[in-house]
Formats: sequence, C-alpha cells, structure tokens
Amino acid sequence: MTTVSKTVELNMGPQHPSTHGVLRVVLELDGERVVKATPVIGYLHTGIEKTMESKLYYKALPATDRMDYLSPMSNNLGFCLAVEKLMDIEIPEKVKWVRVCLAELTRIKSHLAWVGTHALDLGAMSMLLYAFRERESIIDVYEACSGQRMMSSYIRIGGLAQELPEDFDKLVRKVIKQVAQGIKDYEDLLTNNEIFINRTKNVAVISAADALDYSLSGPMLRGSGVNYDVRKANPYSGYEYFDFEIPLGKNGDAYDRYLIRLEEMRQSLRIIQQTIDGMPEGPYRAHLPGIVLPPKEDVLYKMESMIFHFKIITEGFKAPCGGVYQAIEAPKGELGFYIQGDGTNKPNRVRVRPPSFINLASLPKLVEGRLFSDVVCAIGSIDIVLGEVDR
Repeated sequence: MTTVSKTVELNMGPQHPSTHGVLRVVLELDGERVVKATPVIGYLHTGIEKTMESKLYYKALPATDRMDYLSPMSNNLGFCLAVEKLMDIEIPEKVKWVRVCLAELTRIKSHLAWVGTHALDLGAMSMLLYAFRERESIIDVYEACSGQRMMSSYIRIGGLAQELPEDFDKLVRKVIKQVAQGIKDYEDLLTNNEIFINRTKNVAVISAADALDYSLSGPMLRGSGVNYDVRKANPYSGYEYFDFEIPLGKNGDAYDRYLIRLEEMRQSLRIIQQTIDGMPEGPYRAHLPGIVLPPKEDVLYKMESMIFHFKIITEGFKAPCGGVYQAIEAPKGELGFYIQGDGTNKPNRVRVRPPSFINLASLPKLVEGRLFSDVVCAIGSIDIVLGEVDR
C-alpha cells in the first residue's frame, strides 16, 4: 500500500526576484503553510577571502567593495581598521571624522535600498522610486569623493584616497536636508498603511533569546529588543565622540525592523551633522613613508615620494606576525575582519564575519509554521546581499 505525502517541495529561487539575489530556498509546504525551509547558498561564490590572501594588503582592499556592494565604504572601513590595528598605525583625527561621516552616509544608502525593495516586494511599488531619489544624492557624494558611484575604495589603509572635494560640506548638508524630508514621505506611505501593517506586523517574529542563539546582529537583533551596537559596545574611529541613540524594537517582527531602520537613518543624520559641524583640520592620511602612500601631488614633484609610491605599489609593506579581529557596525549588523599576518607583504589568512550570512541562518525560524506568502516578507526583513553571504 503506497502512502501519499501531504506535503509538496517547492524551490523558491535562485532566480526569484524577491530572494534579493541568487538565494534558493527549498520549501516544504502543507497547503499554504511552510513546514520546513532550507536556504541554499553558493550560487554567487567568488572566493573573495582567498583572493585577498593572494594580494598585497593595498590591493586586497577593492575586493571588500564586492561583498556587500550596497555598503562599500563600510566594508572599506572594516578592512582598513583591521590592517591598521595589525600595523599599529595611528590615524589623524580628521580622517576619523570623515570616515564616520561616510560610514553613516553608507548606512542610510543601504537602508534606502532596503526600504525601497522591501516595500516593492510587498506591493508598495512607488516606494522604490521615493527611496532611490534620496539614494542618488548620497551616491553623488561618493562620486565627488572617489570618482566612483558604487565601488569606491575611497577609505584606504592609513587614511583616505585623496583630499575631500571642495564642495563636500555643501553636498552633505544637502543630503541631510533631503533625507530628513524623505523619511517623512516614507512614513506617510508605509507606517500607517493598513496593507503594509498586515503584511509585516507579527510576521517573521524572532524572540530575543532566539536572536542571541542565532548570533544575529544589527536591526535583526535590535528588533527583538537586544541593545547591542558595536558603535556603542566597542567604539571605533572616534564614535565615542558622537551623541546618538540606538533604536530598539519590542516584538521582533518585520514591522519593528522597518521602524528601527527608519529611526537608524535619523540617528545617522544626527551623527553626520555633528561630523560636518565639528570637522577638525589636518591631513587626510597618516605620514608613514613606506607604509602609507604619499599624496599624489608629492609623487609628481618630489623624488623621495615617487620612490615610496613605487615601492608600496609594486612590493607593498610587510606586516608583523600575529592575528587581529576588528568589528564595525555595518548597516546589516556586525561586520568583522580577522587578518593574520606572517611577516610578509600579503595576509596569511583573511576571514570575514558577514552579517548577511549569519542573519540568513535564522530564516527557517522566521518562516516555519507561517504562510507561504510570509516568506517574501521574512527574506526582505533580514536585509541580505548575496555577495556578502557567499563571498
């Protein structure tokens, strides 16, 4: 006698637009209810960590842009801080403030891409246009600083790639004003929208205890009410100088995570305003011949600068033996870089703690027992980028 299974297996992705990349989720369904969910990753695997181990420290930096490609300057910052810790490099105060400003602009830029695409997944089509309107103004700042709108590689080991553009202050103040108004527009469209509330309230719920068990971080963790933010817990790049608050959720659902990201954008604007108002004077990179590239204008006119530039570009610098770990609060959570030096000009080991990858592991907990239609909301509320998941 043959038994008929009551469940059906369904592949969601890796081509499904609402999986935010090449994520495949194998779903076991009992009617419309999810019995089991298994994320399948690896379709975008690029071997970034191994590639970085074969590069000079300087030349490994552009690989970080390709992980969470929505947050390139955050990735640059985490890697540079790790190398600077390994090399015991002291950074000028101005550089610290600029890095904080750019990291917070990146947080807003990432959250804007998230709120636009997440709302689009749930049927609010016009939100994508609203969110990308403000995002473009931040990308204009990227372009002014680095010449690139996406893969910037502007934050460098020992400082910045080049001096800030003359109109940096004006561009950033424009962003502050535009994003502040934009957040009000998003709230008018979504916060009290009955359809959006029904799709997100009490959906993809995870408790504080489970969030800690899964090692979640960022809005995923704080949405469950756990007060942990690397910027406060282990300040870096001068974050201890700035006044800001950490928004927390209560229910651990998709709606709380939406509210948290909106408030995080407001807090980022608050930090950016402080960096612009109190920006100290000083050089844009540390003066360490043989380790930190000299200013480009010096390379053109000074023999010793040209020699140091040539030596660093062709041979790099030798880092001491030992391992360091440096974590930052990236837009998606705790992004950590472990770098092991072996006395040569290339890292012996590079390992990344990616928030997207770790947060994605909670997907079965978020959707099992829920309706199939909630899977899209759950994936979106995690906020993943497959370049960071797969690396």
